[in-house]
Amino acid sequence: MVLITLKKAEESLFLFEAPATTPLSELVPQLANLQNSRLRLKRLIDGVEDLIEYGPSKPENEQGYDEDQLEALSKDKATVVKKEVMRDGVSILLNPDPTGRRTGEAPNEQMADVLRKTLTNAKACLSSDLVKSGKCLDAALIDEALSNIRGAVAIVWPMGLPEWEPVRDILENTEDLTGTAASKEVFDPMTASIWWAGKELQRDKKVMDYVGKNDKTKIIAKIQKKGQGAPLREAPLNEQTQKDMMAFYYRKQEEHKKLVENDEDDYINSSWANTKGLKSAFTGIGDVSWKAR
Repeated sequence: MVLITLKKAEESLFLFEAPATTPLSELVPQLANLQNSRLRLKRLIDGVEDLIEYGPSKPENEQGYDEDQLEALSKDKATVVKKEVMRDGVSILLNPDPTGRRTGEAPNEQMADVLRKTLTNAKACLSSDLVKSGKCLDAALIDEALSNIRGAVAIVWPMGLPEWEPVRDILENTEDLTGTAASKEVFDPMTASIWWAGKELQRDKKVMDYVGKNDKTKIIAKIQKKGQGAPLREAPLNEQTQKDMMAFYYRKQEEHKKLVENDEDDYINSSWANTKGLKSAFTGIGDVSWKAR
């Protein structure tokens, strides 16, 4: 399998394996769809975190607060953070949403822990640690994370989320991202392009036409949208490496200055300048010191 490290700009997205004989007309849509699934999972994680904190979303025509409500919230904020109440036989935490978009009826801590544990496992699919550890990502792993979150949400809200809740749209894959910032990150599988070694990989060819027939080849490729052209070249050194190198050469420079300024003969007393050091080491008296009485 050819090991592909897929990047966007300087960010490493994930690792993916494909046979060298794979047509690029199949590979490029696979990579684009996988990245879109990662973005969907990230939106879902963010949405569920909002659910944990402030409960379900209000209908669009009810979102926001009037002036009296805002004044009351500002007074209560210093005294009450979360208040536990019973609602329809279920314990919930009242935590008003400062933006007014959500009901403020958050799940209790026990239910919130169920969601948090599921989100922690899901975040592992998006972590850069997967790339560092050499683990590949596939659609099954993303689907499993989505299913686990769907199950956790069903446990906390067995009657289902309201139809206007964004998390419900993400879970049902019925989102409308038109005009949102998220839409700018999504790739069209039919028009996305993959670049490697300064060349755009053409869809009418196969992977081996570019990297050879060796299935143990490793490449770093970048994904681009239609019309974006070739990706920008990365800096040869990242910022942290540059800082480390500058610090190293500064220390070397300071050491050299001290050597130049030191014109004394105190080095004669150093162990490495002892002409009888080798003989003393063989006779076993290298560490013996003599004291006059």
